[in-house]
Amino acid sequence: MAFVDTYKRLHIWRLRHISEQSYLLLLSGLVGVLSGTAGVVLKTVVHVVGRYVQAFGNRYCAPGGANVLMFVTPLIGILLTVLFVRYVIRGNIGHGIPNVLLAISRNQGRLPARNMYTSMVASTLTVGLGGSVGLEAPIASTGSAIGSNVGHFFHVSKRGVKLLLGCGAAGAIAGIFQAPLAGVLFTVEVLMFDMTMTTAVPLLVSSLSAATVAFFFMGSEVQFAFHVTQDFTLSQIPFLVVLGVFCAFSSIYFLRCTDWVEGWFAQRKQWMARLLTGGLVLGVMIFLFPPLYGEGYWSLSALLNGSNSDPLFADSLFSTFHDNNWFALAILLVLILLKPVATATTIGSGGVGGTFGPSLVVGGLSGYFIAALGNQLGLPPQSTANFALVGMAGVMTGVMHAPFMGVFLIAEITGGYALMVPLLITATVTYICVQPFEKHSIYARKLALKGDLMTHNKDASAWQLMDLKKLIETNFVALHEEGSLRDIVEAIQQCKRNLFPVVDSNGKFLGLIVMDDIRHLIFKPELYDRVTVKELMMTFDDRDIIHMSDSPFEVVEKFKLGNRYNLIVVDDEGKYVGFLSRANTFSAYRRFISQSSEE
Repeated sequence: MAFVDTYKRLHIWRLRHISEQSYLLLLSGLVGVLSGTAGVVLKTVVHVVGRYVQAFGNRYCAPGGANVLMFVTPLIGILLTVLFVRYVIRGNIGHGIPNVLLAISRNQGRLPARNMYTSMVASTLTVGLGGSVGLEAPIASTGSAIGSNVGHFFHVSKRGVKLLLGCGAAGAIAGIFQAPLAGVLFTVEVLMFDMTMTTAVPLLVSSLSAATVAFFFMGSEVQFAFHVTQDFTLSQIPFLVVLGVFCAFSSIYFLRCTDWVEGWFAQRKQWMARLLTGGLVLGVMIFLFPPLYGEGYWSLSALLNGSNSDPLFADSLFSTFHDNNWFALAILLVLILLKPVATATTIGSGGVGGTFGPSLVVGGLSGYFIAALGNQLGLPPQSTANFALVGMAGVMTGVMHAPFMGVFLIAEITGGYALMVPLLITATVTYICVQPFEKHSIYARKLALKGDLMTHNKDASAWQLMDLKKLIETNFVALHEEGSLRDIVEAIQQCKRNLFPVVDSNGKFLGLIVMDDIRHLIFKPELYDRVTVKELMMTFDDRDIIHMSDSPFEVVEKFKLGNRYNLIVVDDEGKYVGFLSRANTFSAYRRFISQSSEE
């Protein structure tokens, strides 16, 4: 009780002395520290587990140096993850970022408190034991849950809860890569926050706090620490354009492949069948191509900092071919094609992880492949490391529809802007090529199909996300088609509305009685039993009717095209439900816009 009383007094004192904006700035710093710490803990634990498993597995190597343990550990990791989700959490963790987007769009930024740890535990089991997925999405989901629950605990407004949710996601990404701008742009481009003065400063505070925490615990060495040594020249532009087109193909393949593979697993109803099938298939892929193990960053980092393709052959059955450049190019192409399959197989079979990291890996391999292929063909030599970094931004742009985040993430990783022009060229070409085929990012595409996506277009989002069913008015008196004028008069005495729907014996809507049309008859008692409802009923056409299954866009179009102040609502069988008024609908729209505005 003492804690509760103190908590209430502090809340009252805050309301009297600290403005909402200042309060959110303080809380954004707290959220940044917590999300940055969560990212450090998750990365460290997974790294330690992965190194231990790899070291232990090196004792059991197949002929040629292949690590036999890589065949079974991914299955064990997915099994432990599934058991944790089914019997400890007893719920569905799902894909992290889509859940966050759904919370922003539909649930006022509310995320369950358990999301602050469930994704961390589950992704540790999956990735630490070799699941071919990334940790960025689980960390971003965790940071978002931290921000959401901090906002609710400290009683900020609904708008403030959404902002702190974004601060958590920004802090998580900024902490992983020690890239504050990339964290902010992740929230703007991927989570679709509007960049205003109200949002920009808290997001920056959170990102800087998280990056500082990560720097304190992990030092200056980030995931892909690299210093650019080859400057940009105009002669590179054609190669960068080719890289952008190739990254577009890689992105579209990544999106379509992961969607198809996850869909295939979703059709398998038995969770044990999904687990065994996915785990064994994943084990075979990783055994044959070890760079698919876990996030895949270790091989990509080695390529960036090495002078040849030897990292592709580490612990591999094909290590004897490491001096064959054409074989190395073939391995690169196979990895580009198999990484999305391995990622989707991990997720589809029950593992928990994200696609952020795999898209970076595919991008890095794509860039390295284009540069190495050109060098092998005798074209003007290009830096494979530079092209790998630029390719990472390219595929991130195509898969996540986040060109600025991709550009500034690589710029911050490399410690400067030496690659800015190549990054911008490749990201632009990739985005232009991908956009006609994929309108939404990998995180938003399924939500968009269901109509649950909040976009930067607030006008379209308002109609898309408003629940018009709550606006249906039912306080009308329905008349039976066999009734008489007497029944209409009695209905007028009972109801203050001037519209009376007419239905048949099954409740199916047939027409309308309008008060103004019969006003001259209600004072003629001699006609009460002689004139029928059917005779007075006004006919209607499809422009006056909306169905419960109609989308908000269809409803709005009928209001715009017709001159009706009210539309009749029926169910899919044509039975009368109620009325939807123009005034109430557009008033609700204005309220929605006001509540969702960041300013």
